[in-house]
Amino acid sequence: MYFAGGTPVLQSFDILFRMIRTVRSILAVLVFAAIAVAQNSFVTVRGHQFYADGKPYYFVGANYWYGGLLGLEKDKKRGIDRLRRELDFLKANGVTNLRLMAGAEGSGPMNGVTRVGPALQPEQGKFDDSVLRGLDIVLAEMAKRKMRAVIFLSNNWEWSGGFQQYLIWNNVISSEWLTRKPTWDELRDKVAKFYSCEPCKKAYASQLGFVVTRRNTVTGERYVDDPTIFAWELANEPRPMRSSANENYWVWVRAHSWQIKAFDKNHLVTIGHEGWIGTEDVKLFEKIHADKNVDYLTIHIWPKNWGWFENGKLAEQFDQVDKKSADYIQENLDVAKRLGKPMVIEEFGLPRDGQSFDPTAATTFRDKYFEEMFRLVRKVPEIGGANFWAFSGIARPIKGQLFWKAGDEYMGDPPMEEQGLDSVFDSDDSTWAVIRAASKVTAR
Repeated sequence: MYFAGGTPVLQSFDILFRMIRTVRSILAVLVFAAIAVAQNSFVTVRGHQFYADGKPYYFVGANYWYGGLLGLEKDKKRGIDRLRRELDFLKANGVTNLRLMAGAEGSGPMNGVTRVGPALQPEQGKFDDSVLRGLDIVLAEMAKRKMRAVIFLSNNWEWSGGFQQYLIWNNVISSEWLTRKPTWDELRDKVAKFYSCEPCKKAYASQLGFVVTRRNTVTGERYVDDPTIFAWELANEPRPMRSSANENYWVWVRAHSWQIKAFDKNHLVTIGHEGWIGTEDVKLFEKIHADKNVDYLTIHIWPKNWGWFENGKLAEQFDQVDKKSADYIQENLDVAKRLGKPMVIEEFGLPRDGQSFDPTAATTFRDKYFEEMFRLVRKVPEIGGANFWAFSGIARPIKGQLFWKAGDEYMGDPPMEEQGLDSVFDSDDSTWAVIRAASKVTAR
């Protein structure tokens, strides 16, 4: 419309320009707010607490190491359908944090134990990109359910290849260890060599970089930008194994926690530690976790493996198990308090009553033990969460067969352990009642 004299036209344009500036200002605020929300959605550490979305973050979690393998199954019922069903079940029961394996190194037996797979690194320096499709899938499905993942990048133990595979690839130890079972002292002697093997550490670093810098093929989002990932973990239970390796071990922790941070400024980093038992030295445990690139401490508690009760006598000796566990938690918690960092009880488990592997056997003492672990998350501010070992979902042990074989459905018990030993099945109603109750009062 034309206005005589021009003044109304100028006024109209002035109003229009002011409206445009206002809209731009609103859009800028909205964009800034969206960025702030995205930034807050990553878990951060402030002092001894985790924070997410601007408030303290505490969690009830599970070990679900095989979660990234399910999406690779050709049979949908055994694969993606099972994964979705189990994630729905976990979320409905209050479990919001899952600990996952990034991938296995090598294939076939290791120490005579069948390895899980398929391998992410079938040969040293060669990666099967398709294997990480399974991790893409589980992260995408977890994001839909607002769950978070801790991802460990290698393994101290044989069931996924881990450090021993790097040593065999580089001829530091003999390939006889693929099929020969070592004594405990032989195992310690072997694995301790990893920290002084430069090509071994270089190959490990290549796998770390291959995983951390990946772009999710399902969501299109880079891993480093995905708030579904809670933390990266150097390895599952990395130990120096021998005191002679302590210095090289410390250097390895420093180098690769720095490497992750160089790739990824958004996510937390931790070591994957068992607590001071893993280093056999409280001072070394504190030293490695004091590193500025290590954001929080973890501990694992294994009363059966550590001989805190006699086989078959859990009922009679449960009180001493409870006390030893409480003392161990406190010893490691004292380190966390000195460092001013959070701590997570990342693995803990007990057999069923009578040390039965039968899913129908009672879980009286396990339930009591779980209740105590989760109580600490509620009561102790420095303890940010607890991940029980381990979720086995809808899978069940095969009657008459103690150990896992290639082709069997995955369960929480790794291949070298009796299937059903520490498994929490979806049918363990009394245990799930404990877990649900804990999840309802954990947030604070």
